[in-house]
Amino acid sequence: MNFTRWSARLPGTQRRAAARTARDRTERAERTPAPPPSAPAAGGSVPAARAEATPPTSPEPGPAAGTGPEHPVPTLDGLSVHDILGQVPALVAVAYGPDHRLAYVNDAYAALFGPRTPGAPAREALPELTELGLLPLMDQVLRSGKPRTVKSRRVTTDPAAPPLTPDTPPDTEPDTARHGYYTFTCSPITVDTTGATRPGVLVFAADVTDQVEAAERLRASERRQREAAVTLQRSLLPQELEQPDDLRVAATYQPGGKDTAVGGDWYDVITLGAGRTALVIGDVMGRGVRAAAVMGQLRTAVRAYARLDLPPHEVLQLLDGLASEIDATQIATCAYAVHDPNEGRLVHASAGHLPILVRDPDGTVRRAAEPTGPPLGTGGWLHSSGSMALGPGSSAVLYTDGLVERRDEDIYEGVAALERAFAGATGSPQVMCDRLIRAMGVTADHDDDVAVLVLQHPARTGHDAELFHNAALELLGGVEAAPRARAFASGVLVSWRFPVELRDLGVLAASELVANSLQHGTPPMRLRLRRTDRRLIIEVTDGDDHLPRRRRAEPVDEAGRGISIIATIASSWGSRRTPGGGKAVWCEFALPSAHS
Repeated sequence: MNFTRWSARLPGTQRRAAARTARDRTERAERTPAPPPSAPAAGGSVPAARAEATPPTSPEPGPAAGTGPEHPVPTLDGLSVHDILGQVPALVAVAYGPDHRLAYVNDAYAALFGPRTPGAPAREALPELTELGLLPLMDQVLRSGKPRTVKSRRVTTDPAAPPLTPDTPPDTEPDTARHGYYTFTCSPITVDTTGATRPGVLVFAADVTDQVEAAERLRASERRQREAAVTLQRSLLPQELEQPDDLRVAATYQPGGKDTAVGGDWYDVITLGAGRTALVIGDVMGRGVRAAAVMGQLRTAVRAYARLDLPPHEVLQLLDGLASEIDATQIATCAYAVHDPNEGRLVHASAGHLPILVRDPDGTVRRAAEPTGPPLGTGGWLHSSGSMALGPGSSAVLYTDGLVERRDEDIYEGVAALERAFAGATGSPQVMCDRLIRAMGVTADHDDDVAVLVLQHPARTGHDAELFHNAALELLGGVEAAPRARAFASGVLVSWRFPVELRDLGVLAASELVANSLQHGTPPMRLRLRRTDRRLIIEVTDGDDHLPRRRRAEPVDEAGRGISIIATIASSWGSRRTPGGGKAVWCEFALPSAHS
């Protein structure tokens, strides 16, 4: 086809060019001064000398040099479409007719895909457009008369290979293949072919490889930064939760949003000894490394304070002072609870945190009542502890605000929704964590961090129940207290079928603890023995709140060796003050595997 016999015209181009030419001519005519009217004097014409003496009229400002009639402004009709499209660095192809027969490809198109033979249908002449899925788009352009665009299509070419053909296998990709990304725009045009005007499509492809690769590098960088941030956050959380003898515990943490800012949600489970367990959950407001750093310091401090075996409100009191020293501007909330299987209760305290929820065996959900103090770091507030029953068959959940807080509703509506979901959640603690998160609509796109800690106090029956026993003896004091304690401990340990060696150690520990209480404590005194599937616990309580300490006894001393003996024979030991004003001293023995 002779390219000079057709031209590509965008819709409306000729009309706009003609209108612009007419407007230019009108403006030039208005700027040209009109000749003076001929009005000769009566009796003859104006003398020549007088006419020469008349000063000429100043002409009106005219068009700039080079834009007059002798230098017309170029229009699209005056330019060669072939030369223009041939010099465009973008890919250009022109097709016409319902089967999109090829009319023209520019040099950039031929350099990328190879030369093309005009006149053939696009399915044969432009197989790359078929692979890119552009032919249906070109059909839409012909039908609607409106341009269509597809962005960032991946194009694979081989500069050294011959042009693609319909017989080329689609999965064939030579070693010299080159990849690029192009944005394709298909625009309706009219094409003159040997005097006949036919509808066509102009395919214009702009190279956006650099933009796509830059965006992909940016996404990869953000993905790596987020993975590093989440790794940092998770490294500050417990890598593996401690599993108490009497509780089943599981926790879940889900980072919020898709940015790289880590959050300050945290949780922990701390075994305190004598069967007691501390459960902690907290939230440092804000996001970023600073929030995560404060969270890490608070979590470490909680573990240190928990080893003192203090009541929950005293632990929060210490945390409050520490938070003020770390960063007085950083707001943090925390809930701290201690479970005692002997009492079957959960003693708790809260510093601005959401209430703990407890579900009874019958499915009733109770919300931890007051007291709730202000967030950590405020200073000057005396926290206090509350208590709620948590017996066998009960469960509890501790959580952060990301689980229940929504922008379009009050936070306590979210707590009520969590209560309903918790009432129907069953299964293991980990399964319950996952079900609560799903029930509350938390997805990967959630914009706030979520931490959930679930604990269960299982009701044991059958063989499991045989592994858990309690026995207690009230001691009134006097010289008969120690012999009674030894006889009671010996009988209990025999009934529990412990080996002779472990039974003798248990009797010795009970005797030393009772003797220490008789010498340094006050009535009432109580000896308690407890066995679980993993350990034997011996505990003595009395009415004096002075805690014992281990000291080195001199050879001539007749007393002061009791705690040293306990520390030597037992796996661990400790002491704490009791709420009623007194103390408890305990020790533990790890059971052999045969008794696990």
